[in-house]
Amino acid sequence: MSESTKLADSQAETPAETIVEGAADPASSEALGTVTAGGHNRLLVIDGHSMAFRAFYALPAENFSTDTGQHTNAVYGFTSMLINLIKEEQPTHLAVAFDLDTPTFRSEEYTEYKGGRNKTPEEFHGQVDLIIKVMEAMRIPTLSMDGYEADDILATLAEKASARNWDVMVVSGDRDAFQLVDDHVTVFYPKKGVSDLPRMDAAAVEAKYLVPPDKYSDLAALVGESADNLPGVPGVGPKTAAKWIKQYGGLEGILENLDSIKGKVGDSLRANIEDVKRNRRLNRLLRDLDLPVDLDAMSARRPDREAVEELFDALQFNALRKRLFDIYGEEETVSTGHGLTLPNMRSSLTQQR
Repeated sequence: MSESTKLADSQAETPAETIVEGAADPASSEALGTVTAGGHNRLLVIDGHSMAFRAFYALPAENFSTDTGQHTNAVYGFTSMLINLIKEEQPTHLAVAFDLDTPTFRSEEYTEYKGGRNKTPEEFHGQVDLIIKVMEAMRIPTLSMDGYEADDILATLAEKASARNWDVMVVSGDRDAFQLVDDHVTVFYPKKGVSDLPRMDAAAVEAKYLVPPDKYSDLAALVGESADNLPGVPGVGPKTAAKWIKQYGGLEGILENLDSIKGKVGDSLRANIEDVKRNRRLNRLLRDLDLPVDLDAMSARRPDREAVEELFDALQFNALRKRLFDIYGEEETVSTGHGLTLPNMRSSLTQQR
């Protein structure tokens, strides 16, 4: 099969429905997440579209393309970021969530939601589909759900994993993810492209936004979110919003004390209160989606070497191929104590750190 044929096959459009690809059979001999039986589980979940766009704009498209003319800068940057995260964070479970190009409950309520965004660059076309192909070859499950956003999938997974006392790492360029941060959940928020991903724990969120993570959505409802085309209250910035949240305990308390807020900002708040309520409804991430796959099916697995070789040949990712396979090292096995022997990825990872 020629490289152009391989890439053409890789670029089929994602269907508008609930999609789960690459979920693991926890009993599979390729499941690596159970190697650390008795250890602490670590779930790594990634906002696929958000980080793909970050990767696209971080790397010049003209410097990343195949001989067939397919641009690959987003694919390269995303894959490179993921390899680094696997090596450095050693997750036992992984998943990547993607948006679908269909209406969501948010856009149905507010037709201007995310309106005004620039047209997607032509060079980005096809790259999300290729990232999904890379995930399939790496045996990392990808999830999409019609009517919802990737953020809602990440929030649901984080909620489920937290209930099991797992550590959760959420990688997203969407500030709405800050509302998920707690003792179990840390957000990796890109500062520069996809190579610098500072950890945003509760202390970091509060230091930057002056409110704890569980009040971040209240703050965003008041000041608005330009990325989602949600206008805030004119004249109200983060400091004023944070002051109100601390004084009244949150948005609910502010609404109960509207008449107590004086001055021009108080008048502005009362004049725009319906926008604030709408913002809060739309920026709240859903944590209870009925996902058709459970956490155990996201157990880390050894990549499908043959599939990776074929796809990376087509993408001309020679350096990334070496970095990926260097992570896993030679295939060793360890006993789980339940009659299974599994490849020991984490021992090879530890040796490289």
